[in-house]
Amino acid sequence: MIVPFIRINRDTETTVNHSKHHIIKCLTLLSALLSFSQLKLLGDEFRPLFPKDGIPKGWVVRAWSDISKPGPEGAQWVVEKGILNGGGARGSWLISELEYSDFELQFEFKLGPQGNSGCALRSPESGDPAFDGLELQMADYRYNTKAKDSELTGGLYRALAPIKQVYQPEKWNRYEIILKGTHVKVTLNKTLILDHDLSKETTIIKRHNGKDAVSLRDRPRKGKIGFQNLSRGGSPVLIKNAKIKILN
Repeated sequence: MIVPFIRINRDTETTVNHSKHHIIKCLTLLSALLSFSQLKLLGDEFRPLFPKDGIPKGWVVRAWSDISKPGPEGAQWVVEKGILNGGGARGSWLISELEYSDFELQFEFKLGPQGNSGCALRSPESGDPAFDGLELQMADYRYNTKAKDSELTGGLYRALAPIKQVYQPEKWNRYEIILKGTHVKVTLNKTLILDHDLSKETTIIKRHNGKDAVSLRDRPRKGKIGFQNLSRGGSPVLIKNAKIKILN
C-alpha cells in the first residue's frame, strides 16, 4: 500500500497553530464562566450555621455585656440532635467568628416561661450587641411584665417595636431576617413585624447604665451574628434550622 505524502507548508502550520490557540482561549473562558456560575450558585444558597452536633465550630462564647470578654464560668452552648441549646450559666452570647454585611438569616427558636434571648446582627468585636450593633429581641413576656414593646420578641432592642406581637410562648417560633444596606425586614411566624430603613432612625436610646447609645442610623453595616442566653430559672434557649444566605 502506498501512503501519500502530505506536505504541510508554513501557511498551513500557522493556521493550525492559530486554531489551537483559539480553542485554548475558548476552553479557558468556558472554564472561568463555569467557575463563576458555580460560585454564584453557592452564594445564592442557604448555608446551615450548625451542621453538626457538639460544640459549634466557628463560634465563641462571650460575656453578655461585652463580647470582647469571655463568657461566664459554666456557660455552654452545644448542639444536640440538630438543636442548639444555650444552657449553663446565665449571661452569655454565642458569637460567630465570621462577619456578615448583607444577608438573609432564618431560624426557629423556643423559650421557657422565663426565657430571654436575642439575635445579634452586625455586631462589632467588642461592646454590647444590643447597643453597638443590632439585637433582635427574643423574650417571653413573663420574663419582665413591665417590658416595653421594643424589649419583647420582635423588637430591635429598645429602638424599634414590632408592628404586631405574634410570639407563641413555649412553642417553636420562626424568624426570617433580611438585612441589606440600611434596610431591615423581619418576619415572625409568617407575619411581617419589622420593615424599616435604618438610615432614617435617629432616635438616641439609653444603655443599661443610663448612657447614650448611638442611633440605629449610625450602627455598623457589617459585623458578627450571635445568640444570647439571659434566661432566668433555667429556662431553655433552643435554636434549630438556623441558616444564612449572603446577599449580593
